[in-house]
Amino acid sequence: MFSQKAAKIPPFYVMEVLERAREMERSGRDIIHFEVGEPDFPTAPHICEAAYSAIRAGETKYTHSMGLPQLRQAIADYYNRKFNIELNPEQVIVTSGTSPALLLLFMGLLNEGDEVIMSNPYYAGYPNFVEYLGGRPVYVYTREDEGFSLTPDAVARAFTPKTRAVLLNSPSNPTGHVMSPGTIRALAEIAGSVPIISDEIYQGLVYKGEDHTILEYTDNAFVLNGFSKLYAMTGWRLGYLIAPPEYMRVLQNLQQHFFICANSFTQHAGIAALEGPQEHVKEMVATYDERRKYIIERLKKIGFGIASEPVGAYYVLANAKEFSNDSLELSRRLLEEAGVAVTPGIDFGDGAQGYLRFSYANSIEKIREGLDRVDNLLNK
Repeated sequence: MFSQKAAKIPPFYVMEVLERAREMERSGRDIIHFEVGEPDFPTAPHICEAAYSAIRAGETKYTHSMGLPQLRQAIADYYNRKFNIELNPEQVIVTSGTSPALLLLFMGLLNEGDEVIMSNPYYAGYPNFVEYLGGRPVYVYTREDEGFSLTPDAVARAFTPKTRAVLLNSPSNPTGHVMSPGTIRALAEIAGSVPIISDEIYQGLVYKGEDHTILEYTDNAFVLNGFSKLYAMTGWRLGYLIAPPEYMRVLQNLQQHFFICANSFTQHAGIAALEGPQEHVKEMVATYDERRKYIIERLKKIGFGIASEPVGAYYVLANAKEFSNDSLELSRRLLEEAGVAVTPGIDFGDGAQGYLRFSYANSIEKIREGLDRVDNLLNK
């Protein structure tokens, strides 16, 4: 038998929806995909060429456990240039995606019973990481009319002597919300000696205002980031963790034992992504923004509630209570009857029950057709 910890982990419903959608496609059904948080753009040619070149040059061995020095320097340079900070590359550890980075971090931080404050709704994986490693997620429920943003006062009330970290995610999955600089600064001040964990994987996908990092406001922070979203490299599995210097040795030990190192030639692709041309990124962001504007207005016309406009990532968490309070059942109905795959809000906590997450990482033509089907099923 499996361990009780493993048996308690619930399904990741977005993957359940995707797998069922793929099964239906294999049987001949045409499915419109709004469920997957994956760019529909190809990885840029110069990034692919860097990986090919690395393989041809024999760069297929283990690297330093912390990552290639050139990549760690490129990551530090990116943050320093973009945010006018002074990040040392020795504070960067390269990982096989941001999920292993999150696992390393919680392995290093949490003792049995330690608490991690996080918003609800949340990215589905967060509480599972915390609970599996013996910690306890402490939820701060957020409001739709406030953009599902954590408020400093609510976070302050959630602190206890067992609080080990505060987890932020901006731009946010599943809400598309982007935290204001004032909110980030206030949260850093409230946290004080308790470290903040900032998931910044959607950094760069911001359509109003400017990007920010927690490192502009405090040094007592861990940053999760990677190449999957901004550089359309989900399958490359390349991410990184930025940490205060005093934590690096323990994180390195964990990396050596549990993961060895990140994929070698993929790391060369990461260097090319950061140091090479960025025009493809700008074009991708502009295209997402066009889709964002269309899908928000169209969802409202269908009857979904969107009280606060999402301005980051590529998600809309839409209030579907006009049609059903059971987001899982509604998502199943949309898939089976309309051929439209969406993510049920319950995947992101009980604070998102009655909501559906729509990803606009799809062509405008597919988005239009998919919403036509949704409209026909729910209203006609």
